[in-house]
Amino acid sequence: MWSHNHWQHTVYGHHTSSQRLARYAEIFNTVEGNTTFYATPSLQQAQIWRNAVNDNFRFTFKLPKYITHELMLQDANIAVQQFFSAMAPLIDVTGIWKIQLPASFSPQHLPILAQFLTQVPQGLNYGVEVRHQAFFAKGDAERDLNRLLIDYQCNRIIMDTRPVFAAPPTTEAVIDAHQKKPKVPVHAIATAQHPVVRFIGHPQAEANVHFFQNWLKQLPLWIAQGKQPYLFIHTPDNQEAPQLAVDLYRLLQQQLKYTPTPLNDINLLAQHSDATAQMGFDL
Repeated sequence: MWSHNHWQHTVYGHHTSSQRLARYAEIFNTVEGNTTFYATPSLQQAQIWRNAVNDNFRFTFKLPKYITHELMLQDANIAVQQFFSAMAPLIDVTGIWKIQLPASFSPQHLPILAQFLTQVPQGLNYGVEVRHQAFFAKGDAERDLNRLLIDYQCNRIIMDTRPVFAAPPTTEAVIDAHQKKPKVPVHAIATAQHPVVRFIGHPQAEANVHFFQNWLKQLPLWIAQGKQPYLFIHTPDNQEAPQLAVDLYRLLQQQLKYTPTPLNDINLLAQHSDATAQMGFDL
């Protein structure tokens, strides 16, 4: 998201609601556009968003749930064409197109995913987020998924929900996060050039430093390999997500031992060798 009323005093200042995206893009260099999961914007709206950001900013947009959840990627050619036609003004500033799949999307559906990846517009960067438990069990299903993604140069989206599940369910926001976020193992693997990490933070800011330690090692390693990771920082209610993103990014800068040019090294939101062998590290 880039519009949150709680951020008015910390991020937006005197800027009006219509200026929020432009102000956001002055601080951060990527944003997760969750809105497209629920509804495809008009061509005019897409152009407004494009005009609000500079050429170095990168959106990441989810494909509509109609395609990923209702059609389950099948018979989706027309819907895909309509979606990308509407999003045409944003093609050049979208870093990752996210294919978020439901938990019901199982290993037996992998041929469907492979077919789908041949039907989407080529030359763009895609990320796949899976939630079926078999894809996290280090068995044939996970190896087959990773191999497929490597073959199609598609990024596996990594969910790190350890921090939020370490928080006791004593607030409405944490309870809601426990109900909606997947509790799955963290397998840090780069299947393409843009590993995507979604870090769902603990509501107590200082508690996140412990959970972030492995990322302080892995993210610089990917950068040294010539990859360009995307890091999204969330919190249960996202009220403190911008500050947490800045704090964790500063830790990354210290780890890298130089002040990086953000777009050239790592995309940040105030929010992967051989597929058979490379399962990544566990957290």
